[in-house]
Amino acid sequence: MKALRYLITAFLSFGALLVPNLALAAGGKADLLIHVADTRVVNSTYTLFFLELYNRDPFMFGVWCSIITAGLGVSLGLITDFLMKRTGLDLSKRTIVEH
Repeated sequence: MKALRYLITAFLSFGALLVPNLALAAGGKADLLIHVADTRVVNSTYTLFFLELYNRDPFMFGVWCSIITAGLGVSLGLITDFLMKRTGLDLSKRTIVEH
């Protein structure tokens, strides 16, 4: 009886997982989505550069965003390390000082 209950539960769970896939597969093919950013009221040159880059080539927009994010992370890490050294916490040395 216990095995039958597990079999029925597994069958119903499999059916519940299969129904959304069948519903999604029932629709037609989606059209090509084009996202366009509005550049009519932009005041900054940098903002206009990134909006135009996003409108022309989304792949290069993603590449630039990744490069800028990595650069900002490195600069933030270096600034934090500098401030930690100024406060007396030198994180580059691995010696443990106990008082």
